[in-house]
Amino acid sequence: MVHAESLLTVLNIFLVAIATILLVPGLILFIECIAALFPTRPRSSSAKSTSPRLNVLIPAHNEEAGIGLTINAVSPQLKPDDQIIVVADNCEDETASIARRAGAVVVERHNLNQRGKGFALDFGIQFMQDEPPDVVIIVDADCLVAPGSLNRLAQLAFSQRRPVQSVYLIESPPNPSPKAAISTLAIIVKNWVRLVGLHNLGMPCLLTGTGMAMPWQVIQHAPLASGNIVEDMNLGMDLAIAGYSPLFCPDAYVTSILPQKEQAAKQQRTRWEHGHLQTILTQVPQLLREAILQRRIDLFVLGLDLLVPPLSLLVMVWLLGMILAVSSLGLGAAPVILLAVTGGLITIAILSAWAKYCRKQLPIQMLLSIPLYVLWKIPLYLAFIFKRQKAWVRTERDTPLSNPQYRD
Repeated sequence: MVHAESLLTVLNIFLVAIATILLVPGLILFIECIAALFPTRPRSSSAKSTSPRLNVLIPAHNEEAGIGLTINAVSPQLKPDDQIIVVADNCEDETASIARRAGAVVVERHNLNQRGKGFALDFGIQFMQDEPPDVVIIVDADCLVAPGSLNRLAQLAFSQRRPVQSVYLIESPPNPSPKAAISTLAIIVKNWVRLVGLHNLGMPCLLTGTGMAMPWQVIQHAPLASGNIVEDMNLGMDLAIAGYSPLFCPDAYVTSILPQKEQAAKQQRTRWEHGHLQTILTQVPQLLREAILQRRIDLFVLGLDLLVPPLSLLVMVWLLGMILAVSSLGLGAAPVILLAVTGGLITIAILSAWAKYCRKQLPIQMLLSIPLYVLWKIPLYLAFIFKRQKAWVRTERDTPLSNPQYRD
């Protein structure tokens, strides 16, 4: 009898612990999304009268289908002494020749033992060493840069001497499936809404992979050369720890398109989310430790921000916890109450983000597909446990994005 009561007590403590742990990312998500509802704080630049010289660095691996559109979107925004530098990385197609015809400076890299965007970026930075610019702006080869964005990013990075992240949006393909629509919502929350919230709170942000501006004195020493599958996230943390926490520029936009093919979309999400989860496990403790050692609130906030897992995983774990808590309600109401609060915070956060940032693009009936989307992601998270993706793999592209809907 005593043994059974002890087991029940341990189970109740376990459920309370799980509920408390889930409350932390739920609360962080809620605070960021609610902060994003307020008018966006202007990001002032003390160097608006200056015109820093910039290089746009585009890493490209077999991107012949879209590299021309990317360069054509960038070129009109450049001054005569600015450059577009394309790193044709282990290419087996016409990427290099198309980029040259479009007016870019092209450097070709061939190293089959070192694959990944990080190695291509490092190669490009080394190429610039003899004639360095004031600012380097990194743009992926499948992205379009909204007019005026390069100048805003360059001025802010140059004046603040810190990395700057643009809004990075991934548009749904024509006639998106419900899964694609919900995936787009998740990306908007992660890459736009939460960054606006941090910006309005006066806090830095993490890097999201493209549309990143770096002052030369920062990027020339940055640890770029790696095959990490989320090299941008790790780069942002490394720079923050070194004293260069990234800023968010809410009026600069970079856009790509979500893969419409099922396998391509799954591959892309697997790479992002496995990398994100691995980074949570390995980097959050480091950020929080450095925050204490350096007595820096910005590092502490970045560590908390990184604690928020992908939305589908957060919802999935919350639902599982709620099922366990309700089925064990006789042990106590505390776990159910804590999980109910967490569920309310998550729901309000997602609905508020949808209402302000993507109500026009995603009809409310699309939100009914969230449970199906969560079910679709279960194999992805099981694969993280049993068959984790560790190597960088290029996502197969669909038709290039030719008419992005930039937000105001």
